[in-house]
Amino acid sequence: MNFEYFISRRIRSKEGSSFSRPIVRVSITGIALGLAVMLISVAILQGFQTQVRDKVSGFGGHIQISGFDSNNSYEPTPIDKRDARIDQLKQIPGVLNIQEFGLKAGIVKTNSQIDGVVLKGVSDNYDWNFLRDRLVIGKIPANQGNSAGNEILISEKLSVLLGFKPGDDLRMYFIIDNVARGRKFRISGIYNTGLAEFDEMYVFGDIEHIRNLNGWDDNLVSGIEVNILDFAQLNTMADKVYQIIGYKLNTQTIKQLYPQIFDWIEIQDLNVIIILILMALVSGITMISTLLILILEHTRDIGLLKALGASNAVIRRIFIYTSVNITFFGLLWGNAAALMLIFLQKTYGFIPLPADSYFVSSVPVFIDLPAIVLINFTTIMVCTLMMLLPSLVIRYISPVKAIRFE
Repeated sequence: MNFEYFISRRIRSKEGSSFSRPIVRVSITGIALGLAVMLISVAILQGFQTQVRDKVSGFGGHIQISGFDSNNSYEPTPIDKRDARIDQLKQIPGVLNIQEFGLKAGIVKTNSQIDGVVLKGVSDNYDWNFLRDRLVIGKIPANQGNSAGNEILISEKLSVLLGFKPGDDLRMYFIIDNVARGRKFRISGIYNTGLAEFDEMYVFGDIEHIRNLNGWDDNLVSGIEVNILDFAQLNTMADKVYQIIGYKLNTQTIKQLYPQIFDWIEIQDLNVIIILILMALVSGITMISTLLILILEHTRDIGLLKALGASNAVIRRIFIYTSVNITFFGLLWGNAAALMLIFLQKTYGFIPLPADSYFVSSVPVFIDLPAIVLINFTTIMVCTLMMLLPSLVIRYISPVKAIRFE
């Protein structure tokens, strides 16, 4: 029989009125709340980063291949897609898909409204999954192969501003050699991603229209997007792509294209780190206070054990076992509460957010098993280290004085 564990169980199961019993409950609650706050904070951070990252990447791909003189223009200098060596790029492990696109700035005009937009022309190899998941009404435009399809996809913001709905005709004007040239399109669907600066700007159609307007042949495009499987390998994959493409071309990651958005996202990391440190310290200090109260309440028991020959190390282990038990129940309730709230928010999204400011309509949550394990392990380590400090007080308790202690 483990003597220290047996005594610690007797201390925890002590019947009757006990001064430390409500303190233990408060300690368990404190650890549970601290852990729940840490888990929820990390879940919100990961969910927010993942959703905003995926939305921005959905518009521009993970890696863009363009000319060196493009300068992120809405009408970049065209490149020859043969220089990109697409067949070789497809052989890179981790590449999800490669898609070409064309950009052309234009003006949408109705009888009472006018608005500037960018037509993003795509070919039949374009991955519509991102926009298909964010369709409000209608359907994805159908490409016509080598002939220019007239269907386009517009944003909900543009449809509200100009009064459009699926099936309506939309006339867009482009400036070609200082001459306005119009094109008539039919709206196939309306999307809403929550990224206001993108939704207000982009409409999606067939790249053949842009080729016809600019007089390009079938090999000229504004750029090429490379989507990858693992965003964590973004920089590594960008280097591999750069090593393959021709010397006339350049690569830019989505982080380089939109640094203001990703810098803003990364700032949130610091806030969460501060929360984690504070919550871990609160849990640790709670354990110190609880253990000191337990030692104070059982001073006579400590003196009696010492008189019977128990060493300081043995008595310390008794109270450490008790503290571990408190920590265990704190972690149990903390995990249960946090994971339940995360699940409810992920399923129902009952906590809303202003989409214009945060790019999402409700608080996004996402957390993986490694993060849960790491946070729990860190909390255990902090509480363990903290409980060692008050346990040292035991060595200074005199058996004679402790037995006479009231």
